[in-house]
Amino acid sequence: MPTRHLEIDGRTWAVYPSGYITQYDADEFGLLFVHGTGEDREVRVTRYSPGRTRSREQALAEMSDADVRRLSGCRSPASAPPRPVTPRDG
Repeated sequence: MPTRHLEIDGRTWAVYPSGYITQYDADEFGLLFVHGTGEDREVRVTRYSPGRTRSREQALAEMSDADVRRLSGCRSPASAPPRPVTPRDG
């Protein structure tokens, strides 16, 4: 599974598509943001609609760093239900 690493708010996050499938399985995917390891690990999740492609891996690869950062601002703690987000074009 492809992983992107981005610095967001001075912290390095690993970002990758989750195995989470919503009821909109062809149009909406889960996205995981992971920072740290072990007991200090922080995991955040969000949902997104890739728009142009149906492959989670390809959609993440096609997203700009700005789009991924924008999604990170809408993330929820892993224990909370994710909220749907659509990246903006441009």
